[in-house]
Amino acid sequence: MASVQDTNAKQSIYDFTEARINGTEESLDKYKGKVLLIVNTASKCGFTPQFAGLEQLYKDYQDKDFEILGFPSNQFLHQDPGSNAEINEFCQMNYGVSFPMFAKIKVRGKEKNPLYDYLIENSNGKAIKWNFTKFLIGRDGEIIERFEPKDKPEDIAPKLAEILD
Repeated sequence: MASVQDTNAKQSIYDFTEARINGTEESLDKYKGKVLLIVNTASKCGFTPQFAGLEQLYKDYQDKDFEILGFPSNQFLHQDPGSNAEINEFCQMNYGVSFPMFAKIKVRGKEKNPLYDYLIENSNGKAIKWNFTKFLIGRDGEIIERFEPKDKPEDIAPKLAEILD
């Protein structure tokens, strides 16, 4: 479970520790110096096919210090009701997901994960509307841009190429 911390005291995303989908804790400090795309995901959503595009971005750019961090959430019409193990199996079997997946979290409301509190407060301040909202984070840990669910991974590719090349 993600640690409940005072979001105001956080200086960057690197100050957060999150549970991986297998239950192990991981400090986001591990990703310092990399470009990140943080995405809230769901396995039974109209946007679920974006997993294929996300995996392609990951394959295309992972050798340039790029990581995608997936955070499943079941808050939008219960579109990710499975356990962490079931979600992980679904992602690997159906989309070959090889990028890091984290434990299921809440991305809105009173029990919102502190990382998402931070991401929202430090982007446009608007609540997460749906699954597959994406946050592009620079090598310095700063949010470069927020992409809404309708923004497909392939639409983000030119921005990534610009940042990573």
